[in-house]
Amino acid sequence: MNIPSVLCQEFHLRPAQCENVLRLIDEGNTIPFIARYRKEQTGSLDDQVLRELHERLQYLRNLENRRGEIEDALTQQGVLTEALQSRLQSALTLAELEDLYRPFRPKRRTRATVAREKGLEPLALALMMQAPRSATPEALAEPYLSPQVETVEEALAGARDILAEQISDDADARKALRDLALRTGVIVSQAAGKEDSVYRTYYDFSQEARLLPAHRVLAINRGEREECLKVSLRLDDGRCLDVLERAFLRPGSPTTQQVRAALCDAWERLLKPSVERELRAALTERASDAAIRVFAKNLHQLLMAPPVKGRVTLGVDPGLRTGCKLAVVDENGRVLDTGVGYFTLPGQEAAKARAREDIIALCRRYGVTAIAIGNGTASREAERFIAALLPQLPRGAAYMIVSEAGASVYSASKLAAEEFPQYDVSLRSAVSIARRMQDPLAELVKIDPKAIGVGQYQHDLKQNQLEEALGGVVEGCVNSVGVEVSTASAALLSHVSGIGPALAKAIVAYREANGIHSRAELKKVPKLGPRAFEQCAGFLRVRDSRNPLDATAVHPESYAAAKALLKALGYAPDDVSAQGLADISQRVEKHGVSALAAQVGVGEPTLRDIIGELQKPGRDPRDDLPKPVLRTDVLDMRDLLPGMALKGTVRNVVDFGAFVDIGVHQDGLVHISRMSDRFIRHPSEVVRVGDVVDVWVSEVDLQRQRIALTMLPPKA
Repeated sequence: MNIPSVLCQEFHLRPAQCENVLRLIDEGNTIPFIARYRKEQTGSLDDQVLRELHERLQYLRNLENRRGEIEDALTQQGVLTEALQSRLQSALTLAELEDLYRPFRPKRRTRATVAREKGLEPLALALMMQAPRSATPEALAEPYLSPQVETVEEALAGARDILAEQISDDADARKALRDLALRTGVIVSQAAGKEDSVYRTYYDFSQEARLLPAHRVLAINRGEREECLKVSLRLDDGRCLDVLERAFLRPGSPTTQQVRAALCDAWERLLKPSVERELRAALTERASDAAIRVFAKNLHQLLMAPPVKGRVTLGVDPGLRTGCKLAVVDENGRVLDTGVGYFTLPGQEAAKARAREDIIALCRRYGVTAIAIGNGTASREAERFIAALLPQLPRGAAYMIVSEAGASVYSASKLAAEEFPQYDVSLRSAVSIARRMQDPLAELVKIDPKAIGVGQYQHDLKQNQLEEALGGVVEGCVNSVGVEVSTASAALLSHVSGIGPALAKAIVAYREANGIHSRAELKKVPKLGPRAFEQCAGFLRVRDSRNPLDATAVHPESYAAAKALLKALGYAPDDVSAQGLADISQRVEKHGVSALAAQVGVGEPTLRDIIGELQKPGRDPRDDLPKPVLRTDVLDMRDLLPGMALKGTVRNVVDFGAFVDIGVHQDGLVHISRMSDRFIRHPSEVVRVGDVVDVWVSEVDLQRQRIALTMLPPKA
């Protein structure tokens, strides 16, 4: 297989473009580096396409390795014919390869094995010939009688066992049956017992396999694993046998009925269970891939949520008996003060009065204008208490409910202990909650992505595949935003292109001992060699450097070109500032991008990136998104009425809808059918995690604590 040719066709690439990408990957360059700083060679492919191409490249290379292993095994067996080798070479999937290898793979002892040991394989071949003028099956079986085969029927039964296995091993037949099962098969689930459970929806359920959505596949699988469901595949046996009969039967021969009996046996005993296993495995793989894509998309949107910048923030980790943990952090996330307030239990008016005084004093002392309240236990009570205090706090003070998902994991981690050795676990959670509102990306990268809570059935997915996908999302987000090297944590630095955990710690250690005043100084960090510097330098910002380009995404390898551009446009080096060059686009237009690119010695894509950075140095892509909703009032579920219009924030997107925070303790669900007046295949076509949306209340179920919402305005 010509892998570059396959990739060119699948990704619609030019041959030179594909070869460049493969070379850059094989040289060890990271995906963010290739996407950002090698655009001339890749044709400006974005990081998502590059990741998909890299994943496909790995699959095709694994396919080639397996093809070679199978060919070697068949050569050793002496059965590799030109026709078989040609079919192996044309196989495009691992499933096709394994189907072709199946007849020759070493098998455990089967009924067919026993029949072959009795010398009945020639009889099986004679029956399969189905010659029009063949002798009767009984006459053909007579010569094979022996002490091991005492009767004609025993000989024919053994021959049919051999035929059944041969039919079962036929690659074309298996593929045809798999395709038919996918088109026509029906997944059926029933209750495994009489007890009620969360799987009651699937106690008497059936749906065509090809239409079964990913979340239902995963739910049914989990219900079966927990022994709450019995699951089966319903197939049309007649149509499946028709497939086999068309492939193997030759009417008009005395031996045809023997072959037909072998076909039926092959289907019921060997093929049907195998097809069911393979189809369900294929459905699970497809559902897992879909779930991972949704998880990755949600995680990307959560990590790229706009930060709440420039506000001193009070983090509140709600609790009942143990009180609410409080932490005040400054605009840069540095902890200023901590405390505990008891204001969520009924009664205890004296404790509430003390907590009220303490919180007001904290907020006034440090100028707190933003309050982040965790959404865990007692958050509803904490929200009411804080909302009542807002009129007495500094002007403009507001609050936001922040997801606590993963906060307890972080606060009990070794990383948190190293970062805050002086605080106990609960106070670390309060700090984390405050920082999540200030800069979601910088704080959430400290937590295992699977613990952040924006996916579904994550524990049922292939963990290696999930971790690789989510790791790619984190890497992409961190490098897209860029990292301020003078303040970034080791956890954040470890996700920068070319930097791992060990090198991140080395950078922090060097920074604490010496400070880092320029990108060039990074070369002095132990173990940060030329290769690592090339990969990471463009994504690290040094805002107090004497060289203003160090605060931008312009790579050091392009500094000479940037300076030449400034000179060509009539700027002095000192003209570059944090505010940027507002009129640079007009000056570029007068000269022309192509002429300037030739003059400064870079490609047009790189030149455009340099121009963008000089216009808005170190631009944060998150700044272009809608700002988070900070609240100054509080609602209760009992306040909600059908038709009420609300503004909310999308917290999670799943296959069947989206969960929206509307300012009450319970998120509301917007079902996919209530998202748009046009047909959509998935909620992600309409909303993303972090989106601020207008919704209307459809139904409130106080007993089950459920809120149904709609994004379709009520008709006048």
